[in-house]
Parts: sequence; C-alpha cells; structure tokens
Amino acid sequence: MKQQTPLTITGGQLVLPDGMQSGGIRLVDGLIEQLGDVDAQSGDTVVDARGQLIAPGLVDFGVFAVDKPAFHFGGITRAAVMPDQSPPLDYPSRVKLVAQSGKPDFWVHPLAAATKGLAGQELSEIGLMKAAGARGVATGRSWIADSGTMLRLLQYAAMLDLVVVSHAEDAGLSGSAAATAGDMATRLGLPSAPAEAEALAVARDITLAEMAGARLHLRQVTTQASIDLVRGAKARGVSVTAGVTPAHFMLSDLATAEFRTFAKFSPPLRSEEDRQAVIAAIADGTIDVIASGHDPRGPEDKRLPFSDADPGMAGAETLLAMTLNLVRDGVIDLPRLIRLLAGNPAALLGVNAGALAVGQEADICLIDPDKPWIVDSAQMAATAGNTPFDRQPAQGRATAVFKGGVQVGL
Repeated sequence: MKQQTPLTITGGQLVLPDGMQSGGIRLVDGLIEQLGDVDAQSGDTVVDARGQLIAPGLVDFGVFAVDKPAFHFGGITRAAVMPDQSPPLDYPSRVKLVAQSGKPDFWVHPLAAATKGLAGQELSEIGLMKAAGARGVATGRSWIADSGTMLRLLQYAAMLDLVVVSHAEDAGLSGSAAATAGDMATRLGLPSAPAEAEALAVARDITLAEMAGARLHLRQVTTQASIDLVRGAKARGVSVTAGVTPAHFMLSDLATAEFRTFAKFSPPLRSEEDRQAVIAAIADGTIDVIASGHDPRGPEDKRLPFSDADPGMAGAETLLAMTLNLVRDGVIDLPRLIRLLAGNPAALLGVNAGALAVGQEADICLIDPDKPWIVDSAQMAATAGNTPFDRQPAQGRATAVFKGGVQVGL
C-alpha cells in the first residue's frame, strides 16, 4: 500500500520498546520517520490521537484463517498463517499465493508445512517454500511423532535460519480426547488425556532443538510442567520461545461446564493451577508471544456434542482487549504487552515491524485502553463468532489502524 502524503499523529502516548512517552509520530513513504516531539509539516495529513496509545500494529502469530475485517478491528496489521489450509501449504506455489493474498491493506506471512500433507512423515521442500515467501515452518495442528523426522526438520530449518513452530502435544496420549483429565472431565463424562501429553512433547522437541541448534517456537504452552521445561531450556541457552492464547490465561476447564463447545480448544483448557502458572510465565518472560489462535468455526462445526465439535476460537477481535486485562491486573506493563503482541512475533518472522522505531514499517495502531464494549458472537466481523468470551464485557480496543502509513479498516 503506497502512502501518498506524509502523516503526523499527535497528542498521544507512545508505547516504545523501553517505556512510555508523550508525543507523536510522523510517517513518510511507508516508514516511521520521527518519534516524540514532532510537528506536522506543510502538506502533512494530521491525526489527533487525543491521549490514546500510539502503538505498532499487532502481529498475530499462528492463525488458521485470514479475516481482514476482524484483524483490523483488533488492531492487527500482519499475521503468520498456519499451513493447515485446503490444500496444505506444502508446495511453493501455494505459499506464494498466500503470501500475496492480504495485500495491500494486510500482510500475510505463511508458515510452510513441515511435512508433505502435514502427515508427519516426509519433509516438504522447505528451501523452495522459503524462497516463495515462507517466514517459518510449522507442524500444523498436530505433532510430528517420529523423532528422526523432527530432528531432520530442525537441522534443515537451522541451515535456512527458519523458526520451527511446533504443536507440542503427544498424540499417542492425547488421541481424540476432548478435555484434560481431571475432575471436570470426569463429571462431564468427556474423553480426556493427561496434561502430561504436552510436557512429554515439549521435552522431546526442546531436546532435539538443542541438538540441532535450531530455533524452536512452541505455539501453545499451557501447563506448569511444560512451562518449567521451557524456563530451564532458556536458562541453558536453548533458542526456544513459547506462546499462548488468551483462552488459556483467562479460562480454566471450568468453562467447559454445560458442554460449551465454544470453549473446546487444542490443547484443551487446563486446571486452575495451570492457568495461574501461565499467568506467572507471562509475567516473568518465559512466555514470549500471545496470539489469537484465530480459527473461526461455523455452527456446522460447533453446534455438535462436545466430543464431536471441532476445536478453535475466533480470536482476532478479542486478542487486544483480553491481553489488556493483564495490564490492569498488574501482571505486565504496556511496553511488555506490545512486545508480546507485536515485537516478539515480528522478530520470530524476521520482519521490519512490531515496534515504534525510526526506519520501521509504518504499521500503527491507535488504542483506547479504557473503551468499554461487549463481545457479541452474533456481531463479530470474523466469518464465524465462536468466541468463549461471548457476552462478556471488555475494556480497550483499537480506534484506528494504519498499514504502511495509510488508514485501513475501522
């Protein structure tokens, strides 16, 4: 998207990587030219932020569908798309098509399928897919059970300097389970799997990444045992990062009461103790990324018995508001929030975005952190409204989004 005239945003609170600063920002030719005490020049378009937060556009890491209206509503300007598409992103031409699909007002960064057909057996042509626009390689919704295949993937990705995104959940234990083993699953009579299914997969993947010298991103880490493994690996210097979605720090398995299929996820909701462990891991830096996990599912997928319903949530529109709860609760500050939602995901993808700094892409989001609204699944901009936060009061949302210095959406 070509910026025709310079844009100056004034009167806001800049959310900088190292703190907050009153002032504004000037955007020229799609890049950030000036920050802080800025004055509009002749010919500039001027926007008054009126005390709102001026932040980089959010970078959503690991979505399953691209709903531009939903992403714009949520202040998201870029998304890394999982390879679980139809057909899967296991061929260069498919990767190239997806990489071009959102332009000019939204940028899509494909994650290439680690194996052909996402079957977990034969490696895909990862080098060719990187040349076609892939910014990482992912195992998809499933885990690669064969350790030899996973090691070769990590070694290959390390040579190409691509991050490997793993869904860490041992399928041999999780199988077709719909819930985490425990009191709630027992009361509801749901097929369940032990939480240790995640920790076993995390331990294996970290060990292999350490052997290969590869960059590993665990897309969702949701249990105390897994968090401890990640924390220990980081202390040893392993290049591992971890992510989570708002569902796993906002909700425990109590949300599955009354068989609410909007609360069915993969991995499933955990115990209250694990939920608190996730919050602590966000606070101490063990968790690096908070992503929406955006996966809109219509009534044909959700209006079913709990065990038969597909997992997933439409998360793009609620990502910012739910994460702002952590700021209000004193778990993190605003600069840390932006690192979790923008800076760290951008670094994993290797893109020139995600932070307010001179020379960065002019992807900007204005945020009113106190703006009240009600989450309504029937009114969402996504293709489906399967949110576990339906009818919940929310506070904070994007009021304007700029892609390359040009206002989009909203």
